[in-house]
Amino acid sequence: MNRLAATRTISEAAFLLGPALLIYAVFAVVPLISVIHLSFLRWDGLSPTRQFVGLANYRSIAFDDAVFWTAFDNTVIWTALSAVVPPAIGLGLALGLNQRIAGRNLLRAVFYLPVIIAPIAVATMWRWMYDPFFGIVNAVLTDLHLRFLIRDWLGNGHVALYSVFAAYVWQSAGFSMVLFLAGLQNVSLTLLEAARLDGGNRFQCFLHVTLPALRPTITVVLVLTLVNSLRAFDIVYGMTHGGPGQATQLLAFWAYWQSLQLHDFGKGSAIAVVLLVVTAAIVAPYLRWTQKREAQIT
Repeated sequence: MNRLAATRTISEAAFLLGPALLIYAVFAVVPLISVIHLSFLRWDGLSPTRQFVGLANYRSIAFDDAVFWTAFDNTVIWTALSAVVPPAIGLGLALGLNQRIAGRNLLRAVFYLPVIIAPIAVATMWRWMYDPFFGIVNAVLTDLHLRFLIRDWLGNGHVALYSVFAAYVWQSAGFSMVLFLAGLQNVSLTLLEAARLDGGNRFQCFLHVTLPALRPTITVVLVLTLVNSLRAFDIVYGMTHGGPGQATQLLAFWAYWQSLQLHDFGKGSAIAVVLLVVTAAIVAPYLRWTQKREAQIT
């Protein structure tokens, strides 16, 4: 009887999970296997024949492609900044907009609005703002008598990456804000009130009550932020195309450029696989560390 019940449970689970697993396999697993397979081939995307070259594509990007290492360094910088800046801004906005203030819902909508704007539209808008002659950024600096700060924001290789990153932060911080707002609803008001009665100030209440309650939310925010930052593409494509002089080149964009612009799908796929490995190397240890920490706390 128990065996029959177990079989029935497995059958029901398979019936319910089957469609989702099928969709996941078609749109995630199969493309992933295809990209890994292509990374061992030489193919221009049009020829009916594909030549197996083993690890030649990986050797080529590692030893013959200087742009790859520029893109790799830029991706590391971009990811490190993404792990700190958007979540910090999102947390600050969430803490402020979790208070009882006039127009709170309107402000939440305003700060979340950039998230739902198409990245290519965000890139176009910020490219206009950064225009060295007619852009609002340099115009505001001029009005504030800060002409010494005026730059060709997207044409100067020393600041271009950070200029593009500023646009990325403007678009992505609202996403972190919404997740933190959801997490703040789980903070015990009773514990906060008890902490205040014990003489705790706002910072102490945040540090010892709010922050521990937000740990699961922080994990989700950081993981999603890291994954999204590592595959950043649209904003770079729309603002700089990787320029000037590859100063804003990222691994995701260089993989696209190798595949669809230079018609070398083998190298493009190899870069994509490297990006996948980097993503797993960053996210997996963090998740494991978080799970161990949560287990120790409980």
